[in-house]
Amino acid sequence: MTENLRIFVDFWNFQISWNERTNKAPLDWTKFSQVMLTETKKIIGLEDCKYHGTNVYASVDMTKKEGGKLKAWLTNFLDRQPGINTDIRERRPRPKSVHCKSCGNEITNCPSCQKPILRSGEKGVDAAILTDMFSLAWAGAYSIAVLVSSDADYVPAVENLQNKGFKIVNATWRNLGHQLAKRCWASFEMDPLINQLIRENH
Repeated sequence: MTENLRIFVDFWNFQISWNERTNKAPLDWTKFSQVMLTETKKIIGLEDCKYHGTNVYASVDMTKKEGGKLKAWLTNFLDRQPGINTDIRERRPRPKSVHCKSCGNEITNCPSCQKPILRSGEKGVDAAILTDMFSLAWAGAYSIAVLVSSDADYVPAVENLQNKGFKIVNATWRNLGHQLAKRCWASFEMDPLINQLIRENH
């Protein structure tokens, strides 16, 4: 029986580690899915499968210039790559007070510039990934999912899906995400794949 495979990418969880391990080398997203697919087939001994696409989930802070640039790149480049679908969530800054343990006062404005202290709102990326993993599983869109993340928050969902017969393969980084990798049906480290993913002629 041919297995149906889909890739789920927690963008920032992946990108931050990529930046740290490659000194922010440019990543060739046109090769990303194929590299993940090839490595998954090799790790689990799968001769053939039907690739059903890659879902990339990212958050952007639209209060910053970089956020606008990232959203444009995700929309106008990444989402247009064959088989890739992006789910973009906007971070919404909310007021945040700081409690002083010495005097007990709550500080809501910066003592220097007097502007309100803000924190990024809930990104909703984790929830979006989990929702899609479950809904697409029930719809028969995959039998094997590659989860590109090192976040242990996904463990309960992974265990639930695997109890229903779905196979979850974890693509993680060396010395990260042991808890998630251990719970998945199989896992592989992306560090040896870095050279395949660096964009040429940059």
